[in-house]
Amino acid sequence: MSEIPAASADFSPSESDLQSVEKMAEAFKKISAELSRTIIGQKKVIEELLIAMFAGGHCLLVGVPGLAKTLMVRTLAETLDLSFNRVQFTPDLMPSDITGTEVIQEDRSTGAREFRFIEGPIFASVLLADEVNRTPPKTQAALLEAMQEHQVTAGGRKHRLPEPFFVLATQNPIEQEGTYPLPEAQLDRFMFQVFVDYPEEDEEFEIVRQTTTSSPPKTQKVLGVEEIRSLQETVRRIPVADHVIRYAMQFARLTRREKGNVPDFISQYVSWGAGPRASQFLILGAKARAMLKGRAWVSHEDVAAVAAPVLRHRIVTNFNAEAEGVTTDEIVRRLIKLIPANTAQAAIEARMPAVFKEE
Repeated sequence: MSEIPAASADFSPSESDLQSVEKMAEAFKKISAELSRTIIGQKKVIEELLIAMFAGGHCLLVGVPGLAKTLMVRTLAETLDLSFNRVQFTPDLMPSDITGTEVIQEDRSTGAREFRFIEGPIFASVLLADEVNRTPPKTQAALLEAMQEHQVTAGGRKHRLPEPFFVLATQNPIEQEGTYPLPEAQLDRFMFQVFVDYPEEDEEFEIVRQTTTSSPPKTQKVLGVEEIRSLQETVRRIPVADHVIRYAMQFARLTRREKGNVPDFISQYVSWGAGPRASQFLILGAKARAMLKGRAWVSHEDVAAVAAPVLRHRIVTNFNAEAEGVTTDEIVRRLIKLIPANTAQAAIEARMPAVFKEE
């Protein structure tokens, strides 16, 4: 276990929390090993999915077809011993097709009739919403209550979803004809937007060799439901020093051009910046990442590591950015270089941006 740095020495995690950190770090190694038997490469994607899951967030997965996104999610659910359902979103999909519906049921002994709620596929710990932008806003909105409140309302009654509950939605970045882009309010509900890229040549060779055999490897369970819930609670209890929180806040605050005192590249390329939920998710993601790495304290490096998946769908770029090929990931990279992790050292080295200097 790594020692707590001086900046966080006033925090003292309990012995049980330290044991949970060690357990989570060990589980991360085992889960990665199990997934690597089925999923070749994509280590960064797997790590980001696990960070979001243990932080209690949801993910929006963006990648072209054929990159094993569904297989990755199903295998992850099996490794964590979680129930899994997949819904293919289409233009004719109705909200009740996802959440469930009420039907009239007759009691044969008394002849009385009553409504009975039939659960939809959303009642699973891991829900894969495949091509979520293929369905109209009415059906997309059916996910909002479930993602935020972990419940479904039908016939005036609230039905709790199983815990943990994790929504993983996919989008195809190529074909956009006939799609319904997710509204900003719903995008903001996703903790991470994760990019799934093409595999490297050696990885693709292993994929072809492994998937053309007759006996795919079986996945072993690493964690149970109660263990996952306990680790999610521990993530919330991991202490964070005030200077790390302020460091995380700068990533969101410096994207808000309407507030005035922002870097030049934000004024030039950004229409709308990230809200407070981005700062919350930066800290939660940093906490979960620290635990995966076997630490009971959060560093600036943890915040920077989750900055791109947290911010890339919360920063709205303008025409200038599109014309010059400046992506949200590039904006995040510039922010990482700009924001000083150590304010005192940055001032000594004369790297302190004007937005951080005291008047």
